[in-house]
Amino acid sequence: MKVLIGSPGTVSGLTLRITQSAFAASSIAVMVSASGFSTYTAFCYLIASMGLQLLWSFGLACLDIYALKRKRDLQNPVLVSLFVVGDWVTAMLSLAAACSSAGVIVLYARDLGFCKPQSPIPCRQYEISIVLAFITWLLIAMSSHVMFWILASF
Repeated sequence: MKVLIGSPGTVSGLTLRITQSAFAASSIAVMVSASGFSTYTAFCYLIASMGLQLLWSFGLACLDIYALKRKRDLQNPVLVSLFVVGDWVTAMLSLAAACSSAGVIVLYARDLGFCKPQSPIPCRQYEISIVLAFITWLLIAMSSHVMFWILASF
């Protein structure tokens, strides 16, 4: 069984999970601070997806803290299988939410021209939130990749 960077129960795994949580929370905070986000279904889906990602990553970060304090090994086939499924599900949901939100903002900014400097639509905040969501997805994709390889090594 290999110990990879980002493995559960390691400092690098804890750092990865905390970073995922931080970017998901930042995406939520920026989107919620933008006025009128709730009128767009894609942005509501982004909030829901990032909320799920935040809960999942924060929960696993807490599990990593427990494992580090108690010096427990989290690399058994049942736990890693759970981590793989959870990471892949949240990764797919996060990617879908970020892509759908990006599609809406591209439509508004480039095709319809709604994002003018004096526009009442806070496009810049929407864009920042979407970029943070894509970074969150990148981090969860790294984590799910590591978990897959750990599972394959059993």
